[in-house]
Amino acid sequence: MNGAPLIHVVDDDDSLRTALLRLLAAAGFEARGYASTGAFLMDPPPDRPGCVLLDIRMPGPSGLDLQAALQRQGIALPVIFLTGHADVSSSVRAMKAGAVDFLTKPVRREVLLEALGRALERDAGQRAARGEIARLRALFDALTPREREVFERVVAGKLNKQIAAELGVAERTVKAERAQVMVKLGAGSAAELGRLAERLRQISP
Repeated sequence: MNGAPLIHVVDDDDSLRTALLRLLAAAGFEARGYASTGAFLMDPPPDRPGCVLLDIRMPGPSGLDLQAALQRQGIALPVIFLTGHADVSSSVRAMKAGAVDFLTKPVRREVLLEALGRALERDAGQRAARGEIARLRALFDALTPREREVFERVVAGKLNKQIAAELGVAERTVKAERAQVMVKLGAGSAAELGRLAERLRQISP
């Protein structure tokens, strides 16, 4: 996967869109332009870092409609609105839906680049969080059903003897399974298992 940011510029104003693409290229960004929200949706973005620079008012579905569609489709690219038709209700709706910024045309280069920096920083944070969630789930999924039973009891603070009694197995069997759980989860102590369990609880749907 290409790890360089890709900026998606969605604006029906051809001259402005071209100017924005040139500005972004001069700033060292790779960018793609779309003349409508439909054109963007017909060409789904690749799985790589980036953000969407989005006009509000366009023929067909609006920028706000596209923001909602991205959320429905699970596309977590941060959105910056750039519009010549700003009003309070639109800006409030956009920001409540998670927009990084709501800029008005014409926008100064520095202001735009600062907003892009915040958007890319948010995207990086979200991607790191999703990667951590996937890693933890993969670790937990690698446990056998019995190992999960042992894991849950260990993080509940139970002793090997208690776990053995509850599961109806020998204590040495619990010791072996407990050791296997720690190896699979990369934990060096019961305290680490506890922290891992808390993190798993936080990310579980």
